[in-house]
Amino acid sequence: MFPYLGLKASTNQRQIDERLQYHPQVFEFFTIEADVTSDGLDHLKNMIDYVQNSGVAHVVIHHPMKFEGVHNEVSVDPNTNPKQYQFMMTSSKNLIQIAKQFGIQLLIHGGYNQPVSKIIQQFGSIQAGRKIVFERLDYFKSFGESNVMFENSISPLFDFGDSTVEQAVVEHQYRLCYDTSHGFIVLHGNNQKLQESMRRLQGQVVHYHFVDSMGQFHDSLQLGKGAIDWRPLKQVVNRRATNIFEINLKDQFNSLEMQASYDYLKNLWK
Repeated sequence: MFPYLGLKASTNQRQIDERLQYHPQVFEFFTIEADVTSDGLDHLKNMIDYVQNSGVAHVVIHHPMKFEGVHNEVSVDPNTNPKQYQFMMTSSKNLIQIAKQFGIQLLIHGGYNQPVSKIIQQFGSIQAGRKIVFERLDYFKSFGESNVMFENSISPLFDFGDSTVEQAVVEHQYRLCYDTSHGFIVLHGNNQKLQESMRRLQGQVVHYHFVDSMGQFHDSLQLGKGAIDWRPLKQVVNRRATNIFEINLKDQFNSLEMQASYDYLKNLWK
C-alpha cells in the first residue's frame, strides 16, 4: 500500500540481504560502472532474480551515476567525449534489455548537476543543451517503452520546477521518477512551488524518490530532518506509482534512515 517500504542497495549481496530482511515492497539497485561490464551484468541479473524470488514485487535499476569519476550525463558530447558517450549509450541499452527481460524498470537521470557556465560553454545555451537531452530521452523512450523512466535533476537541462522543462516533459509523455529533494533544491526551498510542480506532473510519475532536503544543495536527508513540508504532498502524489526512500546512510549495511523515513511518512499520511 502506498507509500511503500522502498529500499535501495548496491549489487553487493550483503547489502541486499540487509534490505530483504525487512520485506520491502520496492527494491532499487544502485549500479556503478563495474555493474555494466560483461561479468557485472551477469551478477546483476543473478541479484535481480534473487530479489524477485524473495517476493519483492517491484524492482528498479538505477543507471550508473558516473563513468571514470565523472557524472554520466545523457547530454555528453560524442565528439569531445567518445568513450563516455559510448558508455552512456551502451550501458543504457544493455540495462533496458535486462529490464525488459525481468519485467522491471530502468531509471535514467535526465541530468545531474552541471553548472550553468559549463552548459553554456559546451552547448552555447541552456536551450541547446536541453534539445540534446530530450532527443536522447526520446530515443530511450522508444527503445525502452514501459520499462524505462527519467528522473529530474538539479541541472537546468532536466529540472522539474522549471515550467519550460515541465511543459516539454508533458508534451513528450515521458514516464517519470520525481525526486522530491531535487525539485525542492531547484525551487530554492519553496514548499508551495514544490507542491505545484508535483501536481502538474502527477499523472506521468511512475516512481518517487522520497528524500528530504534543506533546499540549498544535494543533502539527501532523512524525512523529517529537512525543510520539506510532507503533509500536503499526500494530495499531489500519484498513488499508483512506486517509491523508495533515497537517504544518505551512515552505514551502507544498515538501512535505518530509510526505514525511519518510511515510518515517518506512513504515520503522517494515515
